[in-house]
Amino acid sequence: MAATQRILDFLATRRPEGPCLVVDLEVIADNYRAFTHAMPDTRIFYAVKANPAPEVLKLLADLGSSFDTASVPEIDMALAAGATPDRISFGNTIKKERDIARAHELGIDLYAVDCIEEVEKVARAAPGARVFCRILTDGAGAEWPLSRKFGCDPAMARDVLLHAHALGLRAHGISFHVGSQQTRLEAWDVALGQARDIFDALAAAGITLAMVNLGGGFPTKYLKAVPGTNAYATAIHDALARHFGNDLPETIIEPGRGMVGNAGVIKAEVVLVSKKHADDNQRWVYLDIGKFGGLAETMDEAIRYPMTTARDGEATGPCIVAGPTCDSADVLYEKTPYPLPLTLTVGDQVLIEAAGAYTTTYAAVAFNGFAPLQAYVI
Repeated sequence: MAATQRILDFLATRRPEGPCLVVDLEVIADNYRAFTHAMPDTRIFYAVKANPAPEVLKLLADLGSSFDTASVPEIDMALAAGATPDRISFGNTIKKERDIARAHELGIDLYAVDCIEEVEKVARAAPGARVFCRILTDGAGAEWPLSRKFGCDPAMARDVLLHAHALGLRAHGISFHVGSQQTRLEAWDVALGQARDIFDALAAAGITLAMVNLGGGFPTKYLKAVPGTNAYATAIHDALARHFGNDLPETIIEPGRGMVGNAGVIKAEVVLVSKKHADDNQRWVYLDIGKFGGLAETMDEAIRYPMTTARDGEATGPCIVAGPTCDSADVLYEKTPYPLPLTLTVGDQVLIEAAGAYTTTYAAVAFNGFAPLQAYVI
């Protein structure tokens, strides 16, 4: 999404110094309503890690959202925003036992696991809690895949949940994540089929699972068009009906990027435009923000942000876009050069759009002395 008029007006009147992110809460509210309208029977657990700004969390809490958290500080943020413990899950499968104990003290009752060893920690630190087991997916079709590190083989999930039950925990369900910025509508189908198999295996052992956590993966529009929320909702509903029939489980989703991505714009400035040799037809454009300033998702050029300038409409040429730091890894786009106006010059403003998710929280504290990315929520 292009910068909203509210964001443009803010930048024009406030004229903030240095690179900054401006987030429009009205866009987030619209996104939340779109999810609830498209999936009325599914609870929304906003992925706090995408953008934990207090204003964002309070807005979503007031609208009725629940929250997917990855740490005790994120749990504290969600509680401070007005969420009650029953609206918070501890969705990280890699947790210190003392953090599980603290979450349990705070009233959190829902925990992600993906191995027997994690189940044993939860059983000791949060006796009687509900757990859901995350299974592996291949992430095909995702621009930012999440395979391998999280989840277990579906066949192992049965044993993980049986062990949880044996230790006095409540085996509650299955979760998966089809990969961030997932553009394949059918991505949820295979995982839901695997979830149904696990439901059946646990039922045969006398344990009734109740919930499927459909994860995140809902995209925001960058340079390419993506399906709309209704298209994802229809595909997921059809897959649920195909695998579960009329015996539908409770479902939750964990949108992060799809909730806040298109609500934020980063204002950046051109620091330098140069060439590496006299006959080079490819310019280097250095911005005052790079990988270490909040654009970590340009790693491997996975996420290609829309960039606009006051010179758009003029002739363009291929550019290598890089950040300002003294680190050779701080290059955003080189394998696939970015077309930018030939007249672009030092001091020009560049708006990096659809940057509301996974930017402020990825910014380094002070690499090379550069301050963390400043954020404004309007």
